[in-house]
Amino acid sequence: MSIPRVFLIKNRKRRLEQGHPWIYPGEIGRIEGNPSGGDIVHILNHDGHFLAQGFYNPVSQLILRVISYSEKPIDEDYFLDKIQNAWKRRQWLLSNITSCRIVHGEADFLPGLIIDKYEDVLVVQILALGMEVRRQWIVQALKRIFNPRGIYERSDVSVRRLEGLEERVGFVDTPFDTQIILQENGLKIMVDVAEGQKTGYFFDQRENRASLKPIMTGWGASHGIYQDPDGCPRDKKGKEIKNPFWDGAEVLDCFSHTGSFMLHACLYGAKKVTCVDISEKAIEMANRNALLNGFLHRTQFVAENAFDFLRKQVNDKKTWDVVILDPPAFAKSRQALEGALRGYKEINLQGMKLVRDGGVLITASCSYHLSAARFQKMLQEAAADAHKILRLVEFRRAGKDHPVLLGSEETDYLKFAIYEVFTR
Repeated sequence: MSIPRVFLIKNRKRRLEQGHPWIYPGEIGRIEGNPSGGDIVHILNHDGHFLAQGFYNPVSQLILRVISYSEKPIDEDYFLDKIQNAWKRRQWLLSNITSCRIVHGEADFLPGLIIDKYEDVLVVQILALGMEVRRQWIVQALKRIFNPRGIYERSDVSVRRLEGLEERVGFVDTPFDTQIILQENGLKIMVDVAEGQKTGYFFDQRENRASLKPIMTGWGASHGIYQDPDGCPRDKKGKEIKNPFWDGAEVLDCFSHTGSFMLHACLYGAKKVTCVDISEKAIEMANRNALLNGFLHRTQFVAENAFDFLRKQVNDKKTWDVVILDPPAFAKSRQALEGALRGYKEINLQGMKLVRDGGVLITASCSYHLSAARFQKMLQEAAADAHKILRLVEFRRAGKDHPVLLGSEETDYLKFAIYEVFTR
C-alpha cells in the first residue's frame, strides 16, 4: 500500500529543514493519497524531494508532526528502537539514574509522547493523535524494555482536545500504589504519579536543584556570628551557638510544590526553609518529604497563594538570605504572554524586596512562549522598580533528560537563573 504524500508550498520558511518538527496547514500545497487522521505520510517539498515522515491530523493546527527523516517504515519495532535509544541516552548522560524523563516528545523524535520513569513505575502522557493510534505499540515497548511494576497514564491535559482527543487518566493495566519514593541527588522524595502536577514530579530541574549547593552556606557572618580561635561559633555577645547549621541560609521557597528545592536547600546546609504553595495537598507532601529526610526541624510550611504571601511579607518588612521562585507556566499560549509577564514581574519584584542586601534570588520560568531574552528583560525591569541591582551567578536550562532541538524553540522552554541582589 502506497504511503500518502504531502507537498509543501514553495514560498515558505524552511523551518523543517532547520530542525523544526511541526508543519502548519498554510504550508501545505497539496495532498496525494487521501490520508486519515493519525496516518503516517511522506512530507515532500514543492519539487517532490523527500524531507521527512510525519503524523497527519487534519483537525489540528499542527497538521503534520515529524517523526522520522528517513523513508524506513514506521512500525512497532521502530517505536521499540526509539524508546530504547532514548533510555540509553539517559543512562549515558546521567550515570546510575533510576528516575528521570525517558522520552521528551519531539526532542526524542517521538512527537507528542512523554514517558517518565519513577524507579520501577512508568508514567505515559500522549498528546498527539498519531501517538494515540499507536498507544498499544508504546505500552508493549515499555513492558519489553523496562518490565515495570506498573504503568500509569496522565493524558489529562487540555492540549489533547486540540488534537480531537478526549482527556484520559488511569492505570494502563493492574492498579498499584501511586505514591513512590524516588532517589535524587542523595535525597528520598515521595511523589504521587496520580495526584501530582504534570506526570507527578518535575525532573527538568534536577541539575538546577543540585546547583544550590554552594549557595546554602556561608551566611553566618551576615547574621552576626563569628568563630573564635578554637573554631567555636558565637553570636555578637560572645554566646556559643549550638545550632549545627549556624552558617546556613534562611530560605523562602515559593511555589514549592512537593518541596524538591526545600529538600536540596536543607541537604546542602540551609538553616531554615519556609515553603509556600497554594495547594494544601502539595504542602502536605512537602511536609512528609521533609520528615522522610530528617529535615522537619528546619522547615516551615504555608498553604497560601504565593502572590498574596509575598506582598504580605514585604508589607511586614520580612527578609531572607535566599528567595526561590519556581512558578508554574503562566503563559500557556502566545496570546497569554503579556498577562503572564505581569505575573512574572510581580512575583520577582516582590521576591527581590524580600532578599537581604547581598542575598540571592533564584528564579525560573517554564513557559516556552517566554524567551530567555524576554525573561531577563522582565527581571531587569522588576529590579529597576524594586531599586535593586542584580548580578548573575548562573543561568541554566532544563536537565539532560529534557533535550533541546536546535531550530525548535519550543523544546528550549525552561529558564533558571541565580542572581545576587544588591540595594541601590
